Amino acid sequence: MRTSVQKRKTQETDISISLSLDGGEINISTGIGFFDHMLNAFAVHGGFGLNVKAVGDLQVDGHHTVEDVGIVLGKAFAEALGDKSGISRFGSFFVPMDEALAFASVDISGRPYLVFQADFQQERVGEFDTCLTEDFMRAFAVNAGITLHACIEYGKNAHHEIEGMFKAVAHAMRLAVTETSFGVLSTKGSL
Repeated sequence: MRTSVQKRKTQETDISISLSLDGGEINISTGIGFFDHMLNAFAVHGGFGLNVKAVGDLQVDGHHTVEDVGIVLGKAFAEALGDKSGISRFGSFFVPMDEALAFASVDISGRPYLVFQADFQQERVGEFDTCLTEDFMRAFAVNAGITLHACIEYGKNAHHEIEGMFKAVAHAMRLAVTETSFGVLSTKGSL
């Protein structure tokens, strides 16, 4: 049934996420406006149903909230994908966002790995530290059990670069989770 509900509570964050790979309601609340915008774009462009409720120690900074949302979202994808049979497995996508060009490629392989290439010109977008983009992507990839390459080919505006990246990852994931008539797409017979 390609859905998952995940919760994680620590002394730093309290997060609940529900995910449907096949669409549905989108409702995002993390306390970080730009991050909400990115998660909303991820859900819309991926065609995912996504509800995120995160309360974190934002009086410290956004790090724990952003990273822990990545952890929980990754776990939701891992559960929703089950044994990974009947999916395309691979997806790649370019997104132009004004002057910026973002690229993402994913392999739902069971082998977590992140290649992240971006050099943001600004340190912050709103209340979001741009360096947290890599922390989110790493937490997401590791906990989803995917290989993810996320790159900014070029750009000048960090808002455009990060939004392009989130949208590129969303489209790559959308392609990779597309249902097929194949079993597990691996010469090994399992992932």
